[in-house]
Amino acid sequence: MKVCIVGAGAIGGFIGARLAAKGDCHVAALARGATLKALREHGWRLLQDGTLIRGPALATQHAGELGVQDLVIIAVKGPSLAAVAQQIGPLLGPNTAVLPAMNGVPWWFAQGLPVLRGETLRSVDPGGHIAKAIPYSHVVGCVVHAGTSISEPGLVKHKTGRRLVIGEPDKAATESDTTESIRVTRVAELLSGAGFDVTVSSNIRSNIWYKLWGNLTMNPLSAITGATTDRMLDDPLVLEFCSAAMKEAAEIGASLGCEIVETPNERHEVTRKLGAFRTSMLQDVDAHHMIELDSIVGAVYELGCRLGLPTPNIAILLGLTRLFGRVHGLYPEASTTNGDAA
Repeated sequence: MKVCIVGAGAIGGFIGARLAAKGDCHVAALARGATLKALREHGWRLLQDGTLIRGPALATQHAGELGVQDLVIIAVKGPSLAAVAQQIGPLLGPNTAVLPAMNGVPWWFAQGLPVLRGETLRSVDPGGHIAKAIPYSHVVGCVVHAGTSISEPGLVKHKTGRRLVIGEPDKAATESDTTESIRVTRVAELLSGAGFDVTVSSNIRSNIWYKLWGNLTMNPLSAITGATTDRMLDDPLVLEFCSAAMKEAAEIGASLGCEIVETPNERHEVTRKLGAFRTSMLQDVDAHHMIELDSIVGAVYELGCRLGLPTPNIAILLGLTRLFGRVHGLYPEASTTNGDAA
């Protein structure tokens, strides 16, 4: 099997290194800058449990040099996806599976949902350009439950977790709700063989929504305040605000067939077990990278608007974080979320 990792950062490098080290497939990378240079010099590198895992890497910044792949794993940050989508066409053949290992609500989420008339989400794919470049038929949904970081370009450090949840976005792609598609089975076997704890889901949107439900408030609030998750959970007023926003998101999810069975307090206890955790958005602020606000908060706000559901707390969260991002140069000055060009 030919596999290409698009975005060999913390998550992409984690997956790429384990696949390359296993040796059951040819693992290429679409990368640039210092990461590209490091991959060409050292190959894939992953520091896990005190051991350096290595594997050969065919790395380039031009998709045309790699040709059609069997599996393309996209692991870039949300703000970079639109540009990346326009570059990966040469990687996609009629049977290529595309596995987005990314945070938040993906660009394809509304496609295939009758309640949303299959329209793309303007917050994460304005103009529908990503959906045109990466057709819905190629997508295999994915949720990553792992903590990784970059020690230096091309060197990934694994912290915790190796769970991947994957599944067909469209149940019509399977013979029944409990039957896995052939391509999902192949991808699951490949990832499992590389040491990942893989779960195949019959409703991957629900898995995406559940992870988002936990990140919806902790990520942006940590970005604004600079606080770790334990400090936010210890503040009763902040905790009350988080719970109110999560209740709004749970109602949206229920309307989309992504019902949340936990209460916000139960989810807070799960988060509390992480201790003094620095969210991905806080890490982006510290590194002065663009924040993934649209896929984590903007998309939820847009979905609420399109479904006619009130989201006053999510709106406040979006507005405050958006303003913070603009003041600090971490979010575009001109952006459209559900037609709101403020």
